[in-house]
Amino acid sequence: MIEYFINLKPILHNQMKQLAILLSFIALVTSCIDKPEKTSTALKTKTDIETLPKLQKNKSSKDTLNITKEFVLGKFNYKTDSTFVKVEPKYATKEIYLNHLVYQAFLKMAKAAKKDSIDLKILSGTRNFYEQKAIWQRKWNTFKDLEPLERAKRILEYSSMPSTSRHHWGTDMDLNSLNNSYFNSGKGLKTYQWLLEHAHSFGFYQVYTNKNNGRTGYNEEKWHWSFVPLASNYLEFYNAHIKIEDISEFEGSQLAKNLHVIEDYVNGIANKAKEYKQHTP
Repeated sequence: MIEYFINLKPILHNQMKQLAILLSFIALVTSCIDKPEKTSTALKTKTDIETLPKLQKNKSSKDTLNITKEFVLGKFNYKTDSTFVKVEPKYATKEIYLNHLVYQAFLKMAKAAKKDSIDLKILSGTRNFYEQKAIWQRKWNTFKDLEPLERAKRILEYSSMPSTSRHHWGTDMDLNSLNNSYFNSGKGLKTYQWLLEHAHSFGFYQVYTNKNNGRTGYNEEKWHWSFVPLASNYLEFYNAHIKIEDISEFEGSQLAKNLHVIEDYVNGIANKAKEYKQHTP
């Protein structure tokens, strides 16, 4: 019997050794399986952090900066464009649309103004080429007794040629009154002073100021306010891609070149609006 156990000892020793090796192997395999899972999770977290802002930025760009020649010329239907929204009736005098980012900024401004007993009402927002053409044609007929160049100059005191209006972009709006004298006294003056002091905080600028500093183009319009953070991008695209030949398809369009419409009118905006990008990080 003793000899039996003596002979069995090497066998047990070998089996225990094999078992130990097997357990070590299992531990090693388990360790190798766990590590990739942890690495994968870490990579996914890092990727999510890095990619999410980029995706959001790209989505924002798609919503606001999908710029084409047709868009800046106003030759599109803003009512079916997903980047435009209808203004709530309490802020509008008729059916009006604006770019959705512009409208959100306006709502913030309107609520802030309300706290100071200022009511902001939008009289006009987005107008496409065809709506601007109707305005132009009506005024063209009104001044029919004048020579063509004088007719155009009279219209251009306050109205744009089709394909040259900032209203095409959904960034600009007319507020409260279309008469400068309204803003010279009483409630109108109070509103105008509030806008001059606070509108910039919400991204809005009066682009057609007086011409004391040499500004060219349209006469002063105290009612016309533009969301420059977005409009400045459209203006930059306009200057890079639009030629005088693109301004066409309406009576008097042949006068655009002689009138320097792009140089003096499209770009005839207040210096603060022109310099906006210099103050943007």
